[in-house]
Amino acid sequence: MNQTIPLRGPELSVIVPTFNERENVVELAERIGACLTDCAWELVYVDDDSPDGTADLVRQLAHKDSRIRCVQRLDRRGLSSACVEGMLASSAPYLAVMDGDLQHDERLLPRMLAELKQGDTEMVVGSRYVAGGGTGDWGAARLRLSRFGTRLSRMLVPETLTDPMSGFFMLRRSVFEGAVRKLSNIGTKILMDLFASSPRPLRFKELPYSFRLRQAGVSKLDSLTAWEYAMLLLDKLFGHIVPVRFVAFCIVGAMGVAVHFTILSVLLHFAGTGFFAGQSIATVCTMTFNFAVNNVLTYRDKRLRGLRWLRGWLSFNIACSLGACMNVGLATYVFQISDIWYLAAFAGIAAGAVWNYAVTKRLTWSRSQA
Repeated sequence: MNQTIPLRGPELSVIVPTFNERENVVELAERIGACLTDCAWELVYVDDDSPDGTADLVRQLAHKDSRIRCVQRLDRRGLSSACVEGMLASSAPYLAVMDGDLQHDERLLPRMLAELKQGDTEMVVGSRYVAGGGTGDWGAARLRLSRFGTRLSRMLVPETLTDPMSGFFMLRRSVFEGAVRKLSNIGTKILMDLFASSPRPLRFKELPYSFRLRQAGVSKLDSLTAWEYAMLLLDKLFGHIVPVRFVAFCIVGAMGVAVHFTILSVLLHFAGTGFFAGQSIATVCTMTFNFAVNNVLTYRDKRLRGLRWLRGWLSFNIACSLGACMNVGLATYVFQISDIWYLAAFAGIAAGAVWNYAVTKRLTWSRSQA
């Protein structure tokens, strides 16, 4: 009996995280095929359920070309986590990451692969800042922001890495497997996360490329990118001590205190509202504020929308109401046994914060709810 010999798997997987990149999908696939003629490759689009139908188009391409695959993620967002899921879905010994907006120069991929195969190099980074590289049409403000982010990254990455903010790189699978369980998966700076999570210093090389103009679609860079970057830094520096989401949750809670006192003050002094009514209104408004801001910042990757937003708001308010009762009860008890008001207040606040974070994490922003 003749036995069919299975085809070998790809040598290189190119991981491309996407969200609303339908207009660039075909062009990128054609460019990848044109430059990777001397190796067995696959192109893995990891799509965060784009409303523009990016995943549907990728599947159409995959039906015609088995080297193209689609990993479609439901109810979660994030470039770094998308890259990780794409690499986990691959069996290739070499892994590349690049954006789906055509701004990275795919012609560098063969040279990256050659560098990894011929020497001791474990990571090859496409750099905009080594000789021969460039940032394209970036304005002065974006250049200053990038340089500032690079300076901050020195707490986590080697001084010799000129472009730690790069989203274009290639690595050996062994490097990824050594770091994957320690990755933060926060925000967009997956390269910095890999360097900071590796159990040992990585042997790397940078190759120059010029950042291109976006041809289609809309840039994903927004004001929350800086917040995610700050959370990534905090997680790598202090995440082994306290969860970074808890830190963000407490920051939002502190903002909520200011909101509460502002609303209560306005109601008491300008609207003539009685204290009980004013306190009740301010409490509901503050819980709504905390929920909305946490939904955008703390749990951006699990953000609730539509009817789920309303269900989440309700579960958040219920949990935080119970947390408030715990706060008052514990604070009262501590004050009775110590007679130190600030110690009692701190104990109540700490207990309430831990309760609210733990319960809403499981009840409001659990994977099933998100």
